[in-house]
Amino acid sequence: MEDGHAGSWTEDPVGEVVTGESAATGRWRLAVDATMCIGSGACAGSSAHFRMTQDGHAEPSEDVIVADDTARDAAVCCPVEAITVSDTSTGELIAPA
Repeated sequence: MEDGHAGSWTEDPVGEVVTGESAATGRWRLAVDATMCIGSGACAGSSAHFRMTQDGHAEPSEDVIVADDTARDAAVCCPVEAITVSDTSTGELIAPA
C-alpha cells in the first residue's frame, strides 16, 4: 500500500488510475462527430454524460467514463448516429450497433 490506496486498482489505456468497482466494470470512451450532429438534444436529455454546446451541438461531459447504460442509450437514440461509445481496453464499438 505504498501509494496510499487500499484495494485493487489498475491503469486504463489513457493512463488514469481506476480503482475498485470501475476496474471491474470497465471504462468507455465517448465521442460526438460534430460534423454529423444536428443538435436534436436527445442524448443530453437521456444521459448526464452529454451536454449541448452554445452552438447547438452535443459533446460528451467527459471523454472517458465508467461503463453506464445511459451513455449507450444516448448513442442509440441519436437520430444521425453522431455518437460513438467504445470500450477503452479493447477498442470495441459498444454503440451504435
